[in-house]
Amino acid sequence: MFGWRARVGVLLPPGNPTVEPELWGMAPAGVSLHFARLETPPSVGKAGEPEGMEERIRAYREGLAGPATALAQVRPAVVVLAHTASSYALGFGKEQALVDRIAALSGAPALLAAHAVLAALQHLGVKRLALGTPYPESISRQGHAYWEAAGFQLVGYHRLAGVVNIYDESEERAAELARQADTPEAQAVLISGTGLPTVGVLERLERELGKPVVSSNQACLWRALRLAGVGEPVTGFGRLLREA
Repeated sequence: MFGWRARVGVLLPPGNPTVEPELWGMAPAGVSLHFARLETPPSVGKAGEPEGMEERIRAYREGLAGPATALAQVRPAVVVLAHTASSYALGFGKEQALVDRIAALSGAPALLAAHAVLAALQHLGVKRLALGTPYPESISRQGHAYWEAAGFQLVGYHRLAGVVNIYDESEERAAELARQADTPEAQAVLISGTGLPTVGVLERLERELGKPVVSSNQACLWRALRLAGVGEPVTGFGRLLREA
């Protein structure tokens, strides 16, 4: 039987090609992943491009009902909204209605990507944070404000320049983003964004920078496993999963 240890439901933006392979690549044996793509109208622009991103974020929240209800059919232990910027748009502490709606539609505990990251940073004992984002300036500012409101001291920050489409970016660009965001004062580096490929460079970055490097997809899987009662360490994808 697939998912004999846990079934994890995942809601993701319709154009995101990164979440599925990254989560499957990290998932331990006996954990199955079940994906549903959020619904958006054609009028909100092309997936992954900076133009129209704020409108797409609103549309993702409005397009939850069908995908979340469909995920309920596999009886997941938890359902993850794999889209960090949804929380940034709402603001820290203003997301409970979204959590409650996903839980009601899916019949399972709901986990937002930003909440997974928050739990990961708290687990690692981080107070001073370096933040790297691949978003347009307006959404990056929202992300910066979100983590400050969450109680972290932002001692490093960098926005990835020249992003034409986040879904066309590479792990090497993500690694460079982390390096540019990092400062000696930072206790950890956060690479935000589930659409940005990251998990293949986390171990290398941690050795290079000498500190934990957390990414949205890595944190989503870590927290989902814990909520589902799967505490097995997963190697190869950073300290967070390795020391679970």
